[in-house]
Formats: sequence, C-alpha cells, structure tokens
Amino acid sequence: MTNRSAEPARRTGDRGRYGRLSRSRVLKTAFDLVDREGLSALSMRKVAAELDVEAMSLYRYANGKDALLDGLVEVLYEHIEQELAHCAPPPATDWQAGLQRIVRATYQVALSHPQMAPLLATRILAVPMARRPQAVLRTHEQVLTLLEQSGLDRQSAVHAYRAVTAWTLGFILTDLQAMVDDPTAPEIGFRLGLQHMSAQETPALRTAAERLAEPGGTLALETGLAALLASYSPTDR
Repeated sequence: MTNRSAEPARRTGDRGRYGRLSRSRVLKTAFDLVDREGLSALSMRKVAAELDVEAMSLYRYANGKDALLDGLVEVLYEHIEQELAHCAPPPATDWQAGLQRIVRATYQVALSHPQMAPLLATRILAVPMARRPQAVLRTHEQVLTLLEQSGLDRQSAVHAYRAVTAWTLGFILTDLQAMVDDPTAPEIGFRLGLQHMSAQETPALRTAAERLAEPGGTLALETGLAALLASYSPTDR
C-alpha cells in the first residue's frame, strides 16, 4: 500500500514548481500535456500535478475543463498568428493569396499539434462565436475581410467564408484521421489492418487505403481551395 504521507504535498497557493502561476503558464502546461498524451488525458487535476499545485489553485486562471479547452484553442490560433508573422503577406490586391496563406498556416499548425487539431472543429460546435477567444475571432475576421475585399457582395462573402472554413477543417481532419491498425506490422497492408476489411463490400476503400494514410499536403490543400474560390470569384459572376 502506498504511504500517502510520504508523498510530497502539492502547493496550495499559486506558486508552483516553476514559479508563480499565470494564465499563460497554465495554458502552456495544458497544451504540452495534450501534445504528449492526447485530449483524453486533460483534466484540472493532471494539469495541477504537472505544475505541482493543488487543482483548486487553477480555478483562478481557468474555471473548469471547458475553459481549459477554450484556452487550448486560443493557443492554437496564437500559433497560427505566429506562423503568419513569419510569412511575408502578399499584395493587398491578391485576396486569394491572402486566403491561401491563412489556410496554409492553419494546416501547418494542426499537423504540428495533431492531438489538438480536433478542437478546431469541436469547440466551434460548443462555443458561440461571440464567446470565442480573440485570437480565433481575429483569424475569422481576416478571412471574411479578404473575401469582402475581393469584390463579393456581403451574402456571397458569407457563403464563401463558410465554404473556406469547411474545406480547411475537413481537409485537416481527413489528413489526421486514424489509419494505422498495427504500427509494428512490417507490411503496409497489415499496418493498416486491410485484412479486416472486406474486398467485396469495400473494394474502393481497400484500394485507396495506402494513399489515404499519407498526408494530402499543402499542394492538395491549396489546389482544392483555389478551385473552391474560383466558383466565388467576382470576375466569374
């Protein structure tokens, strides 16, 4: 039996193992935890343990798990903004290149943090627009502004905004879908578990499985987006 009295006590104040707590430190710790162990590992208790404080100490900075999840989305979008800051913006008149730049940055950040990427879609379902973090709203604003600057009327810009969002999130989630069944198997077919799929009932999926297991990449992402945007281009209306 574990002697709990011999275990080091958690700190009850807001000073953890690495110094005084802050909202950014709590979110970074939660972000690192999910990066390592996945979203299912996230809890106030586990984040507190990482910081060597009592779980109650965190409620000053996040009032529960939902607030942590929203904070992770905020950090993700801050990473997207940092990615954009490293890329020279295109000319103000090239609205399609501006959109490609934002979509590409979103994709690259999602692939760098695949455990976090599902939040890009799931928190949109759970959190009303007005309550989303400012970093999220800033990116939404950039996309919609670029579409309006293209010459589209307001309603067409809204339709295009929805289409761009759907394409980006759908592409990311398709690229990150779980495919590997047995990572130790020496042959790709067995790694993907194709022996469990019926050749009679799902022949197309079995044939495409190896290609589906590979990331689509930025070229496929941008080619699809360009085709999508062409249907909304004011010159074609």
